[in-house]
Amino acid sequence: MNEVQRINLEDYIQTGEGGQALSYTRKDGSSMAKLFLKSYGAETAEREYIISKAVYEAGIPSPRPIRLVTDGERFGGEYELITNKRSYTRIISEEPEQLEPLTRKFATLAKEIHTKQANTDVFPEMKAVVRPWIEKSSCISEPLRQRLLETLDSLPSPKTCLHGDLHIGNIITNGEKDYWIDLGDFSWGCPEWDFSMIYFTAFYMGPEKTDWIFHVDPATLQKHWQILIQAYYGFKTEEEKQAYEKNLLKFTALKLYFNFCKRYEGKGQPSPQLEAMANAFLSGIAPGLKV
Repeated sequence: MNEVQRINLEDYIQTGEGGQALSYTRKDGSSMAKLFLKSYGAETAEREYIISKAVYEAGIPSPRPIRLVTDGERFGGEYELITNKRSYTRIISEEPEQLEPLTRKFATLAKEIHTKQANTDVFPEMKAVVRPWIEKSSCISEPLRQRLLETLDSLPSPKTCLHGDLHIGNIITNGEKDYWIDLGDFSWGCPEWDFSMIYFTAFYMGPEKTDWIFHVDPATLQKHWQILIQAYYGFKTEEEKQAYEKNLLKFTALKLYFNFCKRYEGKGQPSPQLEAMANAFLSGIAPGLKV
């Protein structure tokens, strides 16, 4: 493991929170520390730091990584502070009229990542990132495990870049330049990996969580989704869009379980409710889609 340096949180002010981590700005304005929740191990922080450094060195706009840090209980990374920054989701929550223009810009910036050839010696394949969590986690029943692995094996894997945790909370701007953040799952493969969880959060996440993570309600995320995929893909008919969303569901099932297993380090018992949802997705079944 890379060297981890201890920080004193008295030197920082908490300035942000998300589903996986809290962020703290150094009082002298020199940097920002991101500390993962206690349920995440040191390996998660180290992996994000190493990948973030590789992304930065590849010329993808992102804050410069400085060092691995801990407060004694949690682990994370310290990064260059982008002053006067706001996330796209924060802007949309405060200025609803920005939803469409920012979503269209987000689609353009996402496509720039997805058309960039990945250095496969540096970045992992998303299928390879997901596989060990599906194979080894005790919180997946054997029938579902086999179904997930068969689906994973069937997926194509173009050697193009993926953000890995693509959403409007993970892009910030200072009004002049946009920066990608939370890059620990940066990898390569199909763009559907990136779009799957945007779809899931828009249609399956409750209002309390969407407000906490994205500062907006589900209806706003659903509008964001509709604008995003239309801007990105340029569908000619509603049937084309529905066919795309139906195909997306198998990626959604895999990414859902990847995130679930990672959050709980693969431990615990299978969840009947979550397994039912995953099996429905794998069958191409979801509200609003023809089956």
